[in-house]
Amino acid sequence: MAKTNISIIGAGSAVFSLRLVSDLCKTVGLHGSKVTLMDIDESRLNSVHTLASRFTSEMNTELIFEKTTDLREAIKGSDFVINTALIGGHAFLDRMRSIGERHGYFRGIDSQEFNMVSDYYTLTNWNQLSHFLKVAQTMEELCPDAWLLQAANPVFEGTTLIRRNSRIKMVGFCHGHYDVFDVSEHLGLEKEHIDWQVAGVNHGIWMNRFRYKGEDAYPLLDRYIRESGQIQFKPKTPFNIQMSPASMEMYGFYGNMPIGDTVRNSGWKYHYNQETLEKWYGSPWGSPDSEPGWNWYKEQLGQITSATMGLAQAMTHFPQVSLATLISEGAKVFSGDVALEASRLYNPSEMSGEQHIPFIDAIVNDNKARFVVNVLNDGTIEGIEKDVAVEVPATVDSSGIHKEEISPKLPDRVIEWYLKPRVLRMEWALEAFMKRDPNLIVEILLKDPRTRSLEQAEAVVREIFGN
Repeated sequence: MAKTNISIIGAGSAVFSLRLVSDLCKTVGLHGSKVTLMDIDESRLNSVHTLASRFTSEMNTELIFEKTTDLREAIKGSDFVINTALIGGHAFLDRMRSIGERHGYFRGIDSQEFNMVSDYYTLTNWNQLSHFLKVAQTMEELCPDAWLLQAANPVFEGTTLIRRNSRIKMVGFCHGHYDVFDVSEHLGLEKEHIDWQVAGVNHGIWMNRFRYKGEDAYPLLDRYIRESGQIQFKPKTPFNIQMSPASMEMYGFYGNMPIGDTVRNSGWKYHYNQETLEKWYGSPWGSPDSEPGWNWYKEQLGQITSATMGLAQAMTHFPQVSLATLISEGAKVFSGDVALEASRLYNPSEMSGEQHIPFIDAIVNDNKARFVVNVLNDGTIEGIEKDVAVEVPATVDSSGIHKEEISPKLPDRVIEWYLKPRVLRMEWALEAFMKRDPNLIVEILLKDPRTRSLEQAEAVVREIFGN
């Protein structure tokens, strides 16, 4: 067993942290590791620390937990740093969005062509980008040989920014690629017989390879689309949009199926207003990035956060009751998804799906595995600059990350009409941040279809940046 030092920055995100702890408990090669939980919200930090410690005990696993509100203390001596912190939280995002909407920018100025995800702020949240660099610089000083595992958004801008400005080893992670299996499930395909690849940038990935039992499976998708064309799309949740009309339309235009959050990160054609959103992503929400869709998400998140705090308090009042029982009973009042999440935590044969702990296991214990990673391109995707972060499949072992050859190549339409424009927006956002120049944000907004005048763009930027 390798005793590894792992730090989780932003550990007050209870569900994510408990997923990682659960995965650690199920990864024998990492038993005995020290996990440092760091968050500036001391109340949430204490709750997660209490729950993680009890969970580990009930799983009969040896893990050492420490907690701190100090970033440097958390990072010092780490072998792996998992950064999941959102600076300012959702309150900051909501404030930026409301300022934008007062000035006529539906869903805020951060909602841009090919970047519509509601917590993926690239124009206004300079504090988040500053935090990314601070984490990397602190690691260079205190644990220069450690790995940074980037989980906090924006992963695309963040991975590119850090890798251009730091020598540390790092990788960015997202879980949108799992929607490959949503596609195959709708087609009635057995998961173990699918041969797939995705490639692109974070929240902009495309299923370049899709084979079933050795044969091209795209004709099966074409048949599904023809046969389901007259069936009204009804999502179960705002996030249930992989097989939405927007996704099918994008597939028809680009020639590859968009996967995961790529379906949300589409053009203005699908996002002009609530009516348009519901047309393409289904009623009643119209995607997670509409007002009702995002309110649904925040309500779910609030319930889970409250439940986490309540669980920690219940453990204090009822120390004789197992955490498993408390979670099981508490989950009954929530949605089926919450109950399913709770059951997965304790299932010894089921990992969370987050890639962070398996990645650490692959590096530390040479347990070779396949991942979808965000790393610098270095020629993996033709037509994209080498120093731009791309999201691609890779094999990981103790010698590091080995990216797969992208075969077949992405269609020219994806490169020229989607990835290059998205990369350009990333470059604009990072230049504005690095130069701390709000005037560059004004220039970006002058290309936004919601902008009606220079004065409008200047006014919203002045209110946001105070210049």
